[in-house]
Amino acid sequence: MERSGIGCQCGGAPTSSRFSGVVGVRPRPDTEGAKTKTAPAMNEHTQTNELDPLINLLFGDGLQNALPRIAEILMNAAMILERENHIGAAPYQRGVERNGYANGFKPRMFQTGIGALKLSVPQVRESDRVFSTSLLEKGSRSDRALKSAIATMYVEGVGTRRVTKIMEELCGFEVSSGQVSNLNKQLDTEFGKWRNRPLPPISYMTIDATYYKVRIDGVVRDCATLIAYGVRRDDGKRIILGVSCSLSEAEVHWRGFLDGLKERGIGIPNLVTSDAHSGLKAALKAALHGTPWQRCQFHLQQNAQEYVTKQHLKGKVAADIRVIFNADNRAHAEERLKDFVKIYSETQPKLAAWAEENLPEGFTIFAFPEAHRKRLRTSNACENVNNQIKRRTRVVGLFPSEESLLRLVTGVLIEISETWETGKVYLTLN
Repeated sequence: MERSGIGCQCGGAPTSSRFSGVVGVRPRPDTEGAKTKTAPAMNEHTQTNELDPLINLLFGDGLQNALPRIAEILMNAAMILERENHIGAAPYQRGVERNGYANGFKPRMFQTGIGALKLSVPQVRESDRVFSTSLLEKGSRSDRALKSAIATMYVEGVGTRRVTKIMEELCGFEVSSGQVSNLNKQLDTEFGKWRNRPLPPISYMTIDATYYKVRIDGVVRDCATLIAYGVRRDDGKRIILGVSCSLSEAEVHWRGFLDGLKERGIGIPNLVTSDAHSGLKAALKAALHGTPWQRCQFHLQQNAQEYVTKQHLKGKVAADIRVIFNADNRAHAEERLKDFVKIYSETQPKLAAWAEENLPEGFTIFAFPEAHRKRLRTSNACENVNNQIKRRTRVVGLFPSEESLLRLVTGVLIEISETWETGKVYLTLN
């Protein structure tokens, strides 16, 4: 592939400084003591000339095909600069204190969001420290965590040909246990700080749990992953509060999770929204005994279907429950519930009894401002977060450990939280 003169030939040095105006590659003096030439002042004419090869790529190949090739040119040039900074001298430059010598290039496939890039990674010899370009280490946290999960499976021999193929596609080369261990340590340090960071006071909190397959001592088990997000009191923006992974969704797991959020500063939220998870209600009473609980209305509608014995009634029952939840206030909702129980008590007695006992747990929201109800009456926002996580975990399928699951989920959650915290206000709070 043509690289427009930017040192992409393996084992050779760059042959031109044509792109100095694009990526800052400085001209190289050919002899000792030669003065470094300065680039001419940039104007419309010189700027167009400097960018001609990149523009020609766009015209010749179109945007979609040209972007990966342009990225290759820029990344290869940037890595050359990194090597020069590491050595302390440009290629062929003499008479300076240097930390090693340029030693050609090594081909490398690098996966990015715009496709696979064919890079030429600069090599260094006779240096007192290993040269490693930072460009290939950068990437989204979730991408690094995903690579970590796949790599762990690969090294431990858990994977099949599918895992090996994914590993090669993600990293471009086979990995060693030492490389995986170092990556995991870096991620654990970074992600651990985030999971234990101080939290701001929270007005509303939503929590949810989902399950992922994990291999424990050779046995495949379900691992409960607890996630909480909140609406900040000071600005009404959402924030991911925390995540916890354990083989149990029992009360002790929930209580430890909630106690940790309190210790980190969330205060006492005005409302907690969730489904009726096993052990959660007891944990909420113990950890946040002063906070009202709203049972997710969406899950209540789903749960009701288990008590409908006739298929043709399922749609009508769902519609009737929505009418109850869409009441103007709690009093109207309670009246509609009475009518619902009366209508179904003879034909669907189990449904009627269940609704009378459980649907009022979805009425707590009526005590809160009408403008807030729609976004607080269900845990659907957490469901959306879980869907984003599952799109990434689907690549792994079966996690080799709880730790690898927690790394990947944490990486995705950090990115979601940063988007929320820098985005629009979720609720206007008085």
